Amino acid sequence: MSLPATHPKIDEKSGKTCPVTGQSHEYQPAATGDVRSVCPAINTMANHGYIRRDGKHISPLAIFRGLKACYGLSTPLALVLTAGGWLLIKKFGPISLSDIDLHNAVEHDASLVHVDCPPGQKYAPPEIHPELVNDLANHIRDAASATAGRELTEAEVAVDGHDVTRARLRREKLSKPLDAMHAEIARGEMAIILGVWEQTVDGKEGIPLPWLRTWLAEERLPEGWRPNHVQSLRDVMKRSSAIREEMKKIREEEAAATANAA
Repeated sequence: MSLPATHPKIDEKSGKTCPVTGQSHEYQPAATGDVRSVCPAINTMANHGYIRRDGKHISPLAIFRGLKACYGLSTPLALVLTAGGWLLIKKFGPISLSDIDLHNAVEHDASLVHVDCPPGQKYAPPEIHPELVNDLANHIRDAASATAGRELTEAEVAVDGHDVTRARLRREKLSKPLDAMHAEIARGEMAIILGVWEQTVDGKEGIPLPWLRTWLAEERLPEGWRPNHVQSLRDVMKRSSAIREEMKKIREEEAAATANAA
């Protein structure tokens, strides 16, 4: 039997529950007609129903609440990210996630898993490039294996700030120079997830490499994971600053080595 003509439109993807399982935070990747962005953290929130799964008509309050519920971010950190994001993309009301792709607003070149925005294009392509994910994971695993003196599996590897430093340096060498603001955004993105997921893996503090791969490649939370602490703005700033200083030191050492070799 059909619905009355006056009945509100039913859109099973407009809410937060999974259209397949009916559960609130089950993983469900974007389907045809859904909108996603270049930001894995926000896309993951949509895929798990912490914000609307269709990625449309997302309010600042929804993002703010989603960041706190999904990742355990503190109120100040979630507020800075939400307000800063809306200001950078020059929006004042609800958005579609694709609005985040505006080039050189929140989005930036030298992404770990996305290609640079093509010249003259207003919005960056949001597609994840598997070869970039593999390159990132392989470099991290190879470095850990070299330190351990044996071949490690990804499950044995923890990703820490030093790994992020090296990853950012590799990507930025292949891209146009980032300005100070976007370099800080790039560092901050990883500083946040380092703080949210850090634990001990075989005696090393960091993120389990399989978690990072799954998050970046599938925009999916680790199986069974829930926030177990409040991630503070102060901690993120401290981690980001450490990454910045290490990047600066390595660049200076490389420049000195090049000058000495000339």
